[in-house]
Amino acid sequence: MQTIGRECVIEFEEKKSKFMGYIKPVISKEEAERFIQMVKEKHYDATHNCSAYKLTENGQEYFKVDDDGEPKGTAGKPMGDIITYMEVENLVVVATRYFGGIKLGAGGLVRAYAKTAKLAIQEAGIIEYIPKKIYLLEFSYDKVSEVEQIIYKNGDEIQEKGYNDRVMYKVILSENSYNELNEKKDVIIIDI
Repeated sequence: MQTIGRECVIEFEEKKSKFMGYIKPVISKEEAERFIQMVKEKHYDATHNCSAYKLTENGQEYFKVDDDGEPKGTAGKPMGDIITYMEVENLVVVATRYFGGIKLGAGGLVRAYAKTAKLAIQEAGIIEYIPKKIYLLEFSYDKVSEVEQIIYKNGDEIQEKGYNDRVMYKVILSENSYNELNEKKDVIIIDI
């Protein structure tokens, strides 16, 4: 299975309409929906924020497309078709459009939204998928740099940080990071 290598943004103009493609690798439906919402809030003034995602979470496949007010089947579906055609999974793409005054027609919209997804996937880079899971980590303050070094070295992600008597991180880890952290004394890993 293949996915994308990183989160990124692309931009282009089509007949005075500005298109921006936001893309992110994801491991859960909730993460994909949060990303779509974040882009919609960032570009609340955009004409449309259309989206598509495809992922497998706990053995269940999720594939969702949204035209966000564009004519039915002219935005989300072509983006989803590109995801399928390029054989990538565990990603979300949001195409933000600012209307430039010239109508593109149904065929023009299909081409523009498909182009947005394709350029975003190409820019993010296609890589072999490495399974990851969400965990809570609990550890002492003197382990912060050691824990973060392992997480970032393996290309994993810290979603949330909490500081009380001990440090608590919500993380997305590959098997490599999990194994390295599991060998550390005073690092508690909680599967969620």
